[in-house]
Amino acid sequence: MNQRSRISSALGALALLASLSSCAQSQALSPPSGGAQVTFRIKVPQDLAADPMRVMYRSMKCPVQRSDGSGGSFEVDGYHAVEAVPQRQGQSDLYVATVARDGGGACHWQLSNVTFGVHYQNTLRFGENVLPGGGGGIIVLFDDNQPQQRSLLEDPEEVNGDLLVTKDYYSWVDEQFLIRHEKRAWLFGDGDIYLTYKAPQAKVVMFEPRLHANGVVYSVGPKLKKEGVYTQFTYPDGSKVADGSSKPSFEKLQAIRLGRDE
Repeated sequence: MNQRSRISSALGALALLASLSSCAQSQALSPPSGGAQVTFRIKVPQDLAADPMRVMYRSMKCPVQRSDGSGGSFEVDGYHAVEAVPQRQGQSDLYVATVARDGGGACHWQLSNVTFGVHYQNTLRFGENVLPGGGGGIIVLFDDNQPQQRSLLEDPEEVNGDLLVTKDYYSWVDEQFLIRHEKRAWLFGDGDIYLTYKAPQAKVVMFEPRLHANGVVYSVGPKLKKEGVYTQFTYPDGSKVADGSSKPSFEKLQAIRLGRDE
């Protein structure tokens, strides 16, 4: 290899390294100073804790390749997830986090969706070895991309302007045996584990879960897989139901609390 070829090869290698370095750096978020933000406010009842927030940004400028399952590929908007931790405001039950709408950077990242909520932190009131379960989750969409959680059973509720979510929740202590023996304390409300909203213009998102701590429903699953043997639910009024349902009746819990017939 002559001198000119060696110089050309070296320059080519340097250009490749610079290109790779630029690509790596281009994925970083860099929200502009003074840019628009969304403020999340969460009222956290006793014995619960605020979840870390999963904040997803998407980029049309930096797409990623996906396999179509037939040997081909297609492009989707690039994605970049970060975590935000809501901060408690003094000694109150209010937790707050702010999220930049414009993620900036070379990819021009834009806020796509945020997943947040509450969960059981203290389960001792339900006995020993009771694990925290799910429930109490919220997904807010800010664009037309699908969120990463795939448990959506219904289309998101669309909201103009700011979003206020106030929902009733009950404690559901579930004991199962078939796969492994475990007890979990779930937050049980009217809907899926994650309630989903589309609020593209929201500047403030407020979540006020109302936990009815005395409205505890217990369930015990079958120890053997046998036809006609179902999970039994025991409601706060002492009534028992084993009708093949996989979860309690929210309407029944509401009726018991409000002292009315279902």
